Amino acid sequence: MKTTTATGVVFSGEGKASQFVEISWAKSQIEERLSFKPYPGTLNVRLSEKEANRLKPILQRSKGIMIVPTAGFYSATCFHIMMVNKTRGAIVIPHTPNYPPNVLEIIAPVYLRSALSLKDGDIVEFSIMLDEDSRG
Repeated sequence: MKTTTATGVVFSGEGKASQFVEISWAKSQIEERLSFKPYPGTLNVRLSEKEANRLKPILQRSKGIMIVPTAGFYSATCFHIMMVNKTRGAIVIPHTPNYPPNVLEIIAPVYLRSALSLKDGDIVEFSIMLDEDSRG
């Protein structure tokens, strides 16, 4: 399995992703496919334009883990990550219209802001686990 490292800045979101994590079908798929019960919230990370442009083709070539919605919702692709302090989690990339290409939502079995003593403006680094497929 290949990995790539990403770095971004922590910021406060709108709280919509935390609602997604609590929806029964999403929560059960996350638990089954990512092998952890997600904390009911996400860590929002904003990538620089350069970092987002570097990461996008790498993630597109990787299989990712699909979260398949019920009617009226959008799907998402997830990738396992490891935070610098060895806390595991996953990035969630929602397939919603106009979702910012430089924003990542990170889920984990713990409240990451507390576990990593993070506040808005802090820089975080994490490793993304990639399963390369035949698309590139």
